[in-house]
Amino acid sequence: MELRLYDTLKREKRTFVPLDPDNVRMYVCGPTVYDFAHIGNARPVIVFDVLFRLLRHLYGADHVTYVRNITDVDDKINERAARDFPGLPLNEAIRRVTEKTAQQFHADVTALGCLPPTFEPRATDFVLPRPDGKADMVTLIKQLIARGHAYQAGGEVLFDTQSMPDYGALSGRKLEEQQAGARVAVDAHKKHPTDFVLWKLSSENEPGWESPWGRGRPGWHIECSAMSAAYLGKVFDIHGGGLDLIFPHHENEIAQSRCAHGTSTMANYWMHNGFLQVEGEKMSKSLGNFVTIRELLNDWPGEVLRLNMLKTHYRSPIDWTLKGLEESAKILDGWYDFIGDCLPATAPDQMFVEALLDDLNTPSAFGRLHQISHPPVAGQMTFGVSMLGDRIGTDAATHLKSSANLVGLLTSTVSERKAKQIDASGVDAKAVEMLLAARAAARNKKDFVSSDRIRDELAAMGVVIKDSKDGTTWEIAR
Repeated sequence: MELRLYDTLKREKRTFVPLDPDNVRMYVCGPTVYDFAHIGNARPVIVFDVLFRLLRHLYGADHVTYVRNITDVDDKINERAARDFPGLPLNEAIRRVTEKTAQQFHADVTALGCLPPTFEPRATDFVLPRPDGKADMVTLIKQLIARGHAYQAGGEVLFDTQSMPDYGALSGRKLEEQQAGARVAVDAHKKHPTDFVLWKLSSENEPGWESPWGRGRPGWHIECSAMSAAYLGKVFDIHGGGLDLIFPHHENEIAQSRCAHGTSTMANYWMHNGFLQVEGEKMSKSLGNFVTIRELLNDWPGEVLRLNMLKTHYRSPIDWTLKGLEESAKILDGWYDFIGDCLPATAPDQMFVEALLDDLNTPSAFGRLHQISHPPVAGQMTFGVSMLGDRIGTDAATHLKSSANLVGLLTSTVSERKAKQIDASGVDAKAVEMLLAARAAARNKKDFVSSDRIRDELAAMGVVIKDSKDGTTWEIAR
C-alpha cells in the first residue's frame, strides 16, 4: 500500500515519498489569535490532524514532525487589544488578547479530537535572531536583500516578484497578467503591483522590533517562512492549509523561502482543503450565519462536528447544515451501539486504511465502516450488539472501533460517552435508573398504563428509552 496525495503545485495526485522516512515533516498554517475560531477555521485543523494520524500510523509516532504556528502579530490583534484593554500599554494588551484567544483555540480543537502538533511556534518569538540559531524573520529578510530579491522603498522592505522567474506557479497566475486590485495592494513605491511587504515601520501605538530598517514589524508571509524553516529545515515534505491561502500567502511563502535559501522548492507536496458554506451560503456575520466552534460545541459533541466535517472529501466544498449534523449524530449513535464496550483491535481494517491512503478519501473510508457495522445477514440475524459474543461480531466491532480511532472518532467507551451526555444535560442518572426499574416492574405485571406514564415522565426529563430483546437502554435526547 502506498500513500497518494493531491499536490496543488503539480496539479495531480502523487505517490508520497518522504525526504527522510525517519523524520516526515509537515507544516500547516495556524490561527491568527484575535477572536473565537469559526467552523471554517476548524476544517484545516481537522483535515491535517487526520493526515498527521495517518502519517504516524505509517511511519511511527516518533518519526513524524507536525508544526502548526500561531500568528500573534497582526493589525486585527492590535485593534482588538486597543478595544478590549484601552487602559493598558499596547504590548501588554496584545499579550492578553493573544494568550486568551490561543487558550480558547486549544480548548476548541481539543474538543474536536485533534492531537496537539509536535511544535506550535508563536510568530513573535521568531522576529529577531535567536540565541538557539533557529531561523528568524529579520535574518531571512537580510538574505533576500543580499541575494537581490528584496528592496527598501517607502519605509518598507518589499519582495521583488520580478526577480523570481516562476513566481505564480502555485496559483497559476502569470506575473505579467497581474494588475493592482483585489488582494494586490496599490502602492506607488512598488516596482511591480505584486511586490509584497516583508517589513513595515511601526508607529508609536503599534508593536515593533528594532531592525536594520528601523523599528517595525514583519509582513504576514515572512512569518511562516521563518517558523517552518526553524523546525523543518529549508525543504520539507508537506505544507498544508485552506484553499484561500494559495494566493497570496502560500505563493509568497514559496517565493521568500526559495529565494532566501537558494533552493528549487520549499515543500514537496502542497495540500489545500476546500471552502465551507453554512446552509448553502457563504458564512458571513452580515448574513447571520457566522458560527464559532465554541457555539457549536455548546450543542453538539466534538466527535459529531468532526465526523460531519470528514464526511465530505477534504478538497471538495462542504455545506455545513443542521440536517448534516443530525445525520452525523445518528451515525455515531449507531456505531457506538454496534461496538459496545469492546476493546479496539491491534490494527484498523485494511480496506479502511486503503481508502485513507487514496488522498484521505474519508467518505470512502466511512462507507467501509458502514459495511462493517451492517454485515450481511446470517439466516434472519445480523451481527450487531446482540451478536458481540459471537467471534465474527466481536471482530467486526473491534475493527470498526480501531479504524474510527485512526481518524479520531469513537475514542470513548459507551459508558464514558453516556456519562458525558448526562453531565452536559444535568439529568440525574440515579433517578433515571430508579424510574426504569419501576417501569420494568410495571411491564412485568402487564401494567402498561403505569409503564407508559413512566416513559412519558422520562421523556419529559430528556431521556430516550430503547427497548430490545437484550434489555432496555437509555440516552439523553438531542
